[in-house]
Amino acid sequence: MAVNAYDPHLAWVRPVRPRTPHECDECRRIGSSWVVHLRLCLTCGRVACCDSSQMRHARGHAQLSGHPIVSSLEPG
Repeated sequence: MAVNAYDPHLAWVRPVRPRTPHECDECRRIGSSWVVHLRLCLTCGRVACCDSSQMRHARGHAQLSGHPIVSSLEPG
């Protein structure tokens, strides 16, 4: 599937480095656990747990911050 070059969400993508590449920032802070699937916010570099995790921090971050695009941090 081709990426639409006119998608306004693409304007949010920045060169980022994961702040905590092996753990969900928020789960670590509150002492919660997450499943293995971490997501990287491509706007600010925040690492958060996916929708398969109980807390769904990646979705919450997107809703609160307005950052619309994430990438998987899973190998491959």
